Amino acid sequence: MATLHPFRALRPKPEFAPRIAAVPYDVVSVEEAKELADGNPISFLRVSRPELELSDGIDPYSDAVYDRAVQNFSAMRNDAFVVEGEPSLYFYRLRIGDHTQTGLAGGFSIDEYDRDVIRKHERTRRDKEDDRTRHMKALGAQTGPVFLTYRASPDVDAIARRVTAGPPLFDFDAPDGVRHTIWRVPAPDRDATVAAFAGIPSLYIADGHHRAASAARARTAGRDGSFLAVAFPHDQVQILPYNRVVKDLGGLTPDAFMRAVKEAFEVTSGPAAPARRGDIAMYFDGAWRTLRARRPADAHDPIGSLDVSVLQEQLLAPILKIADVRTDKRIDFVGGGRGTGALERIVDSGKAAVAFSLHPVSVEDLMAVADAGGIMPPKSTWFEPKLRDGLLINLI
Repeated sequence: MATLHPFRALRPKPEFAPRIAAVPYDVVSVEEAKELADGNPISFLRVSRPELELSDGIDPYSDAVYDRAVQNFSAMRNDAFVVEGEPSLYFYRLRIGDHTQTGLAGGFSIDEYDRDVIRKHERTRRDKEDDRTRHMKALGAQTGPVFLTYRASPDVDAIARRVTAGPPLFDFDAPDGVRHTIWRVPAPDRDATVAAFAGIPSLYIADGHHRAASAARARTAGRDGSFLAVAFPHDQVQILPYNRVVKDLGGLTPDAFMRAVKEAFEVTSGPAAPARRGDIAMYFDGAWRTLRARRPADAHDPIGSLDVSVLQEQLLAPILKIADVRTDKRIDFVGGGRGTGALERIVDSGKAAVAFSLHPVSVEDLMAVADAGGIMPPKSTWFEPKLRDGLLINLI
């Protein structure tokens, strides 16, 4: 059963929240972070990506980077933040266009993370864990929440409707068009929420595996240890595709590449965004084509039946010779939020030879893999919209 811990959040004073709020550190490059933080001395990117203030080419794991993060965090805490007077929980709503999702922010059990009550679907890299663990220890804080999901609970939904009918703590539109609204849960509802969550059998990490692993390493993992996360009901979560671009054809001529693709797939003219599971869109030689595997995947295999697995096992590996997408420098990934136009621009500019657009994985797919103790293929889910760093901070 899921254990939920209220916590005394370090949070911005409301008037500073829109300027402090920052996209997660790992969804932007240093150059993009510089652009987003330009002219804003209290952008939280100056804490989560402090190398943006240092010399070009600096080692992101050097002492100077963590020292600058501590310096900037201390200055912001003095001027723009307050610590809650008592342990609290929060409802955090994300809205973009017609899509709305409302999650619960609080402390979630490290012990349950270790025991797989909080389930994973992704492997983590030691170097990225080392970085965020060091970052947390240097700051004495977890500054960015993990994104969790759970099978929707009518009891939690009822509390959310009641609390979010009241006045919010923060309510603002970010530059990317996402509206962020946060409510502090009053004491009676706080206790009811803790009780309601105790009836939820499992939680699932949607986004933030490295943050969760680093939080577990950064703290003493006793039964009372917790990490900061926002948990959303599964029927509100939106997953976009995580698309691929490949820099070259692995020594094949364009004609040889197309012959190999046609041997493995039925190829027809088609849209840039696949209309259904089982279709893969390919942008090549100025046109979109729809690919459907001639050798269907086993529908009972929760991992092998995913379109991203079919693409990897029947095209990327055998035809383009990309065996490991984690390490091969010839492949890159584009989150679905950037649209298929981004794929066309990358290929048309000559930066890549071919691009692949995928049908999004479902939340049910993710849960099935995690429940089976499996690992999703790398770069197979892109959750949108993203939570913001710096709005709710867990002091450790």
